[in-house]
Amino acid sequence: MKLALTIVFLLVAVIMAVLVLSQEGKSNGLSSSIGGGTETYWSKNKGRSKESKLALFTTILAILFFVIALVLSLGIF
Repeated sequence: MKLALTIVFLLVAVIMAVLVLSQEGKSNGLSSSIGGGTETYWSKNKGRSKESKLALFTTILAILFFVIALVLSLGIF
């Protein structure tokens, strides 16, 4: 059981790293601070975008990562 949980833990870690690296940064760089950063269609609809789904999935995987790490560290299995 511990081996299976460790394998799942490693898979979650790798998937989470890929998701974090595939997300865009929060800032738009120097151009947004100079130009005022006007609102666009994509910034208004962030809740339905690919980025919001990536962020939600990353959050779920992070919680799962910490729960599995806690279970593995307690030595229950």
